[in-house]
Amino acid sequence: MHVTIKTNQQENAVPTQAAPEEDDDPFDPGSSRPQSPAQSTSKRSGRIVRFPTHRAGILNPAVRSFRKKHFPGVPTKLWNDWQWQTSHRIRSLNQLEKMIVLSDVERAAFERSGTTLPLGITPYYISLVSPDNPDQPVRRTVIPTIHETVHTTGEADDPLGEDAMSPVPGLVHRYPDRVLLLLSDFCSTYCRYCTRSRMVGHGAIHPSRNRLERAFAYIEQTPAVRDVLISGGDPLMLGEEKLAWVLSRLRQIPHVEIVRIGTKVPAVLPQRITARLVRMLRQYHPLWMSLHFTHPDECTPEASRACAMLADSGIPLGSQTVLLKGVNDNLETMRELMHNLLKMRVRPYYLYQCDPITGSAHFRTPVETGLSIIRGLRGFTSGYALPTYVIDAPGGGGKIPLMPDYVVGREDDTLILRNYEDNHYRYPEPGNR
Repeated sequence: MHVTIKTNQQENAVPTQAAPEEDDDPFDPGSSRPQSPAQSTSKRSGRIVRFPTHRAGILNPAVRSFRKKHFPGVPTKLWNDWQWQTSHRIRSLNQLEKMIVLSDVERAAFERSGTTLPLGITPYYISLVSPDNPDQPVRRTVIPTIHETVHTTGEADDPLGEDAMSPVPGLVHRYPDRVLLLLSDFCSTYCRYCTRSRMVGHGAIHPSRNRLERAFAYIEQTPAVRDVLISGGDPLMLGEEKLAWVLSRLRQIPHVEIVRIGTKVPAVLPQRITARLVRMLRQYHPLWMSLHFTHPDECTPEASRACAMLADSGIPLGSQTVLLKGVNDNLETMRELMHNLLKMRVRPYYLYQCDPITGSAHFRTPVETGLSIIRGLRGFTSGYALPTYVIDAPGGGGKIPLMPDYVVGREDDTLILRNYEDNHYRYPEPGNR
């Protein structure tokens, strides 16, 4: 079910749901409702031992200050309502310039046509944006600049060749045993480096029953498909009823073993992760979730709480991070991000080289930058904090892992290896066995 919200003389289809239940509301720090810290049972006394963690639902200072300044009459309960957040997204130059001081290159993006991706930022997420520093990493990811209109060699609107691998609308079958199912093209917040900027936010993909039934029929007729990744747009922007219908239809297909959901909601709209949502999701295990975190500034108490709710419902969480110039292209930032993710019970999964979408040159780094970061992480932090660095090959070649070269060479029956400290070690490996 959808409602149509008119903002800035444009229309957006925004998913809706039934009136929220009482326990859907995030914890209000002014109420007497109990917190949800990590717990452990003491073997000696049998009592519950509570460990200090992020205080559930407490707004961080940046969010609190922003809300007081720009939404002074909005109570905490309404601010924490995901539908209110969605319907009050920042979508125009007029709204934006009331909240931040735009730089010349940012303002020029609105004055010159050529950017394909619309503007859309939740009030929560823009509260994390610096109002006066255009070089702040989080700000660079969501505020358009004139650089998006610069098209360089090798860029394409569909660099991964998804359209050519789409047997039915909204379904991409690239790998033998898994498919990508695009539910809609709607996101609460649009990332300026989005691989699907050619379609996202343009109203081209709707979660209509007829279209989705065609996708389900294809999956049913293709027994090799054992894994379905639901993406978009953001799947979690659908209401529980519609999303439950999609998951139940997939669960009716015998050869579908794994269902995954790709979402950035915990980072940009953590209010969407409600008790009702996780109760619904846990009915469709085995269910996995690929989250999208880009910078440590996104790892707020609100995001931590959202991830905790998902993890507590039994959903394994992984993060897919895009390597972006001026955002996270240095070892210190990336290490902090990976450590924060682990603390939020999110396993770093992929580090993507930025796809060569049209107008993305200002975001793309040399591949050596990514390799240098991986070298700086390997051995100096837990292996759990080490993502796999990949290039999603242009033209539909799939993900190709990139690794620093730790094999120096061979001497007779010995392999010469280089470790994380750049020391050499010899491993016996007879060549003729």
